[in-house]
Amino acid sequence: MGVAIVTGAQRGMGKAIALALADDGFDVAVVDLTLTQALQDVAAEIISKGVKAIALACDIGELDQHQTMLGAAEAALGPVTTLVNNAGVSVKSRGDLLDVTPDSYDFCLNINTRGTFFLTQRFAKRMRDTVTPCHRSIITITSANASAVSIARGEYCISKAGASMMSKLFAARLSDEDIGVYEIQPGFIDTDMVAPAKAKYDALIENGMTVIKRFGTPAEVGRIVVTLATGLLPYTSGQAIQADGGLLTVRY
Repeated sequence: MGVAIVTGAQRGMGKAIALALADDGFDVAVVDLTLTQALQDVAAEIISKGVKAIALACDIGELDQHQTMLGAAEAALGPVTTLVNNAGVSVKSRGDLLDVTPDSYDFCLNINTRGTFFLTQRFAKRMRDTVTPCHRSIITITSANASAVSIARGEYCISKAGASMMSKLFAARLSDEDIGVYEIQPGFIDTDMVAPAKAKYDALIENGMTVIKRFGTPAEVGRIVVTLATGLLPYTSGQAIQADGGLLTVRY
């Protein structure tokens, strides 16, 4: 089917994405900040499905680690056909927009925007020379906050808006290379990242904040990734898929 790299794959959406790709026949390199037992367990679960996997450590904010990680994935699994940019960080602490510090701003931008941009750039250069019958794709997981304002997490919103534009830019640049570039904007997905605010959002969802009155699941995001990675959204370029239960749907 193909070979995929999924960053931020130790848990949550990244793990679900990696497992969904494996279920569809992809060999998968699961990548996270450090080579933990949890990450190796994800790789083992993928292997149990009858496909190949490798667990790799890479801090995507450290640009000099990108080439080593990509090379290790290719050496273990063969030419990579799909990159899923899932790794990301939230704000260090929620608070007043007027109190955002340069340290907190740089923390979000370094991982969510800068690191993601340069990993995508390096991957795209390698992929140009890859000949494969499989659909080739780059899929970036951003957030509904790429467009929806959350003033208690301003630096996060800015970082995801930048990643959203990055996806459009690479879609335009790589179209002639026959590489599909897509973006997924998750809304309220039931992961550890939203756990501190889940009770608040449960009440808002019940009162109509989203059209579909429940949290989404990581597995649902995984199925969307598989759809894109296998080329089942033809004649598209740079589209943002709003996996948000209708959060961003304008209603009046």
